[in-house]
Amino acid sequence: MTDTTPPEDRMQALARALQQFADARDWGPFHSPKNLASALIVEAGELLEHFQWLTEDQSRQLAPDTRQAVAHEMADVLLYLVQLSTVLDIDLIDAARAKMALNAQKYPAEQSRGHSRKYDTL
Repeated sequence: MTDTTPPEDRMQALARALQQFADARDWGPFHSPKNLASALIVEAGELLEHFQWLTEDQSRQLAPDTRQAVAHEMADVLLYLVQLSTVLDIDLIDAARAKMALNAQKYPAEQSRGHSRKYDTL
């Protein structure tokens, strides 16, 4: 069964649960934007470790145990990102939609299709 709750509501519920988790441990003093951004990058590095030295094809066909480890690292990245958005009062869903709109302007489909050139070389 899938959760039919709108993503915005799920993100808010996750942010509240994270805040409660941190509050129960009195971690607020450690959750400055700088510290959360640093922790996010550390976790992103741990995520990348699972792909280091894999071929493109191998990275698409992970063994079940590796896939689970990757899922845990992805969750860590998401959790720190949600905590950072809470501390900075940024709505991640709105920010993501706004960024996608900017990307659509920078990377028009007719000029970007089939290659990975950066927008300033289109």
